[in-house]
Amino acid sequence: MTQTPELPLRASGSREGGAPAPVPSRRRRPHRAWSVAAVTFLTIIGAAGFASLPGLLIDPLHAEFHWSRATIGFAVSVNLALYGLTAPFAAALMDRFGIRRVVAVALAVIATGAGLTVFMTASWQLVLLWGVLVGLGSGSMALAFAATVTGRWFTDRRGLVTGILTAAGASGQLVFLPLLSWIVDRYEWRPAAVTVALAAVAVVPLVWFLLRDHPADVGLAPYGATKFVPKPPPQRGAARRALRALATAAGTGPFWLLAGTFAICGATTNGLVKTHFVPAAHDHGMPMTAAASLLAVIGVFDIAGTIASGWFTDRFDTRRLLAVYYGLRGLSLMFLPLLLADTVRPPMVFFIVFYGLDWVATVPPTIALCREHYGEDGAIVFGWVLAAHQVGAALIAFLGGLARDLFGTYNPVWYASGALCALAALMALVIQRRAEPGQMRPAVA
Repeated sequence: MTQTPELPLRASGSREGGAPAPVPSRRRRPHRAWSVAAVTFLTIIGAAGFASLPGLLIDPLHAEFHWSRATIGFAVSVNLALYGLTAPFAAALMDRFGIRRVVAVALAVIATGAGLTVFMTASWQLVLLWGVLVGLGSGSMALAFAATVTGRWFTDRRGLVTGILTAAGASGQLVFLPLLSWIVDRYEWRPAAVTVALAAVAVVPLVWFLLRDHPADVGLAPYGATKFVPKPPPQRGAARRALRALATAAGTGPFWLLAGTFAICGATTNGLVKTHFVPAAHDHGMPMTAAASLLAVIGVFDIAGTIASGWFTDRFDTRRLLAVYYGLRGLSLMFLPLLLADTVRPPMVFFIVFYGLDWVATVPPTIALCREHYGEDGAIVFGWVLAAHQVGAALIAFLGGLARDLFGTYNPVWYASGALCALAALMALVIQRRAEPGQMRPAVA
């Protein structure tokens, strides 16, 4: 077979087949996989921004339309639930129709839902537009999107790229929250909704022209691969496999313990803090922009905490890690009512840093336990565990608003969430390790 310049070099400096490699006359261009990863990163940042606005809308919508916080929280809960429930099927749609088409349509759906909210006059329209449309669109760009891109485009550096794309969610929160809170505070909520819609539209050309479904589409091998990988045919049975994996995992104890702990994780992060921290701080006289900035800082330390948790997961018992994470999170939530004030004080800064480090630290050990117990189906099972995460978030988004309406304060919600974290810590310790860790469960046919 004729040697071509595209064949990868071995560490010894020779091409496959033993022929000596010519000295390159100019610097090679970066592999196309990195531009695909960059577009994916920007898209996930946008998805995080779309998900960050509802928490800023609770007080403005309550003031303008006199809707109860429970009603507004219900729309947010629909959004969060669909975000999670869409994830296991989003990868199946990408296998069937391609990454580029699915993501472009998802962005268009988000832009439509966010843009039309400026014309709404009834609460059911909020549920339909922001709950259903934005929930479905953003759910199509959740972790399944990142996993599909890294699985197709990267052989080397796959773990690094996966970690970076996972951290993109925190980066999106950091970028969008202060901007959107400033817009809401200065120009009210409608310009903020339009900003989200325009951001979704702006990403579509990047996705359509720079994102490709598979390296074979541009005649390349995946980054780090030693040979060309043909593009697989459309997978028509991927959704069926996802359902079969769920049915198999649902018959085991570890699945329900993992789903239960991750539901509490979602309840105490996306459902509680991301949705209700800003209005809770505003109840104590803190300006909305200051509260939103604190929430954005959580995203900064979230990146560091996630990377550190991945390092710990390779070295320590994952069950004990989860127990420590949930226990510390619950303790911090118990103290939060004492820290809320009209200004940002040092104890509140300490809480933000501490809580940020713990925000998604639970993800690496949860993925590791799914892989340990379910082998080749571990990623699919994690998709369903992630769905439980979002269902938990949805419940607390609604119940938190209801509690605020009933009690006039968020304090009972903070204390109840702390107790739930203590329960999650105990559940994590109950998960049994496999008797033979090297032996994986067979994949679902």
